[in-house]
Amino acid sequence: MTESDPRPDIRVLVVDDEPSLADLISTGLKYEGFEVSLAADGPAALALAGQFQPHVVVLDWMLPGLDGVSVCRQLRAKSDVSILMLTAKGELEDRVAGLDAGADDYLVKPFRFQELLARVNAMLRRRNLQARKRLSVGELALDRETREVWRNDQPVALTPREFGLLELMLSHPRQVFTREQMLNRVWGYSWTGDANVVEVHISSLREKIGDADRQLIRTVRGVGYTLRG
Repeated sequence: MTESDPRPDIRVLVVDDEPSLADLISTGLKYEGFEVSLAADGPAALALAGQFQPHVVVLDWMLPGLDGVSVCRQLRAKSDVSILMLTAKGELEDRVAGLDAGADDYLVKPFRFQELLARVNAMLRRRNLQARKRLSVGELALDRETREVWRNDQPVALTPREFGLLELMLSHPRQVFTREQMLNRVWGYSWTGDANVVEVHISSLREKIGDADRQLIRTVRGVGYTLRG
């Protein structure tokens, strides 16, 4: 169980015409306790925003029907909703254009889900909406803001990828994650390296948290890994 209370009903509208990326973002946000709705083009995003009343909009720049900057301007004209723009455009003038249109933040593709989640949570904090900060299972605890980890109240030093894996599993104890899910969430959807990197990092993580008997992080043969208390 997590130490923190569940989120209030925080609604996120994800607007992207790339199905695989939209699904990755949507699935990740749902895992984190958000209520998520999807739109695949500009007009649909505007229509759904009026019905869904999101707290946050994750908005792709390049959209059919109406581009993301135009959608952003129209949303901002009617609402103070938090807007995070996603784009493959990394030039300064493009970032400025998105921010000038009313976006609160800007994330360049490819990105890791953890960075997107951190930016969404930062926008929510600015609006005094609750986000889960501290997670724990048994004698293992993690603080998302300070990125500290403890086992039996003793600090544990982890690499960023090890922290990402542990954060994912602590967020959803007893859920089995496939290696592909872990790669997508921690290494990013654009990762093209060796999938065995998951096993290597899990092994290192077990050693650092004192899980030599594999009673905390358990292997589900042929599937992936799960965290048990």
